[in-house]
Amino acid sequence: MVLVRYNPWQELNALERHINGLLGDTRVPSARFEKGFIRVPAAELHETDDAIYLKLELPGMEAKDLDIQVTQDAVHISGERKVQTQTEEKRVTRSEFQYGKFQRVIPLSARIQNTNVTADYKDGILNLTLPKIEQEKNKVVKVNLEQPAG
Repeated sequence: MVLVRYNPWQELNALERHINGLLGDTRVPSARFEKGFIRVPAAELHETDDAIYLKLELPGMEAKDLDIQVTQDAVHISGERKVQTQTEEKRVTRSEFQYGKFQRVIPLSARIQNTNVTADYKDGILNLTLPKIEQEKNKVVKVNLEQPAG
């Protein structure tokens, strides 16, 4: 008979890895089910008093394959990562790269001046600077209370 030491934490660690895998997965179902899943680009938002800075990971993509549209409330990004085929005789290629079309809408926490957006795309990282709309300053109005004549 073999003695096996039971470790209750091992099951919790396995459960934690499973949950992290589910929550950390940024894949969404493709419109074409035969293709499986398409990964959407990871985003990072940083907000200051004057602007919102959006950074997106788009490795292996060219600027011409991206479509970026900015409204006052959201940023709409779509594109396609195209397959680069290589033909070699009797070779097997195994790839974990994600190819295909993607689309992502990122809602913004403040209204922006979509006519003054600047973009920089370098080394697979897209940086957008989204300047905020100047809000009307609170106007202070003095209210006079008249005493009724009496």
